[in-house]
Amino acid sequence: MRDMMDPVQYFTIKHQQLQDLKKDSALSVIRNKGLEAFTRLGIPTLKHEEWKHTRISGLFNKDFEFAIDQAVPSLSDQEIKALRLPGHEVANEIVFVNGCYSPSLSRISTGDHQLRIVPLEEAARNEYREFVSKHLGHSGNYLKDGINALNTAFAHEGVFIHVKKGHAIEYPIYLYHITDSRTNNNYSQVRNLILVSELAQVQIVQTFGTIGPLESFANEVTEIVAERDSITSFYKIQNENSNANLVSTTHIHQIGKSQTHTVTISLDGGIVRNNLNIVLDAENCESHLCGLYLIKGQTHVDNHTTVDNVKPNCFSNELYKGIMDEQATGVFNGKIFVRPQAQKTNAYQSNKNVLLSNKASVNTKPQLEIFADDVKCSHGCTVGSLDEEALFYLRSRGIGEKKAQSLLLHGFAADILEDIKIKPIRDYIDHLITERLEYEES
Repeated sequence: MRDMMDPVQYFTIKHQQLQDLKKDSALSVIRNKGLEAFTRLGIPTLKHEEWKHTRISGLFNKDFEFAIDQAVPSLSDQEIKALRLPGHEVANEIVFVNGCYSPSLSRISTGDHQLRIVPLEEAARNEYREFVSKHLGHSGNYLKDGINALNTAFAHEGVFIHVKKGHAIEYPIYLYHITDSRTNNNYSQVRNLILVSELAQVQIVQTFGTIGPLESFANEVTEIVAERDSITSFYKIQNENSNANLVSTTHIHQIGKSQTHTVTISLDGGIVRNNLNIVLDAENCESHLCGLYLIKGQTHVDNHTTVDNVKPNCFSNELYKGIMDEQATGVFNGKIFVRPQAQKTNAYQSNKNVLLSNKASVNTKPQLEIFADDVKCSHGCTVGSLDEEALFYLRSRGIGEKKAQSLLLHGFAADILEDIKIKPIRDYIDHLITERLEYEES
């Protein structure tokens, strides 16, 4: 990435190159604000409370190629096909390569006329400019760290997605984040902004894929604004190789009475950090947050969630489950804030973990910060091994040990899968989990 240059110096130079390249950009101001924040905050270290269990700083000492220094790689149809999700034949597909939106590889279903997708730069200039100015960067109010600021400093090649008022998008939106690491270690980042208008409904699936054997590091931020009486479902799938590192942020701002459903599935990768922020900024909002991290090897998955109850009469329910094997490490840090004016809040949070190896570990920290007195809130966490009584029961019925373990673990994960409403995606994840838990008769 650089010749022993300080990260702040390196990215300051790259930022200036981008600003010179995009002199008339409508995003210049927000990029400058992002760089100012990054210069002040720097790369998080273990001394930062929010990053105390995730060693991200070491990645910035590696020799990564920065996306703005590279030509857009060409990908074969076969390489794209290998990354496509089930149901892609009818889905709206939006493809990013090395953090850059690729219109030529993307495809919008002819049946979804009420879905508009434009480059973020264009949206910042056209009829959406006031909306972009107001909402782009809202995640920085909750993620006060250099990684989020760094993404803002280089926001330029993402997209703006608008689900128009009163329309239920018939086919889901698939967001493919593809990193090309065939010839170089690759660093990329993308920033997207999504507006789900009044009475609209949409299902979004986000997935990540790396092509090539070398190392990659992606820094991705998607900000979603949900208006009155809208329903948004957002599914994130991570199943990369051990050389793929990722910081992925999903920030949902519910500015009208609305419903949101999020499911985060992490199955493989190097260092993976998931930030999920839900801001309930209108009365009677509802939000459901689910997550499953099923990891082995030396994979590290860190899930940080925030539910901010700003207005009264809101409901949120959060359930994250983890299964760690071999030397894998998991982190769960979930925060629920209840503001003084957010009376009648109902908020629930649970994190459950199973360790299959003496070398596997998890750090879990559910938190409540309540400043209102008429609320119903609870949180809890568990860490343990498989239920020995249940395992004994299955063994006593003639089921082999490996198969019995697989059945128990699959049952442990099942209620997370049930929250995925797109059947082809649910079946796909179920298949991946079954493969991971594959057993041999003993």
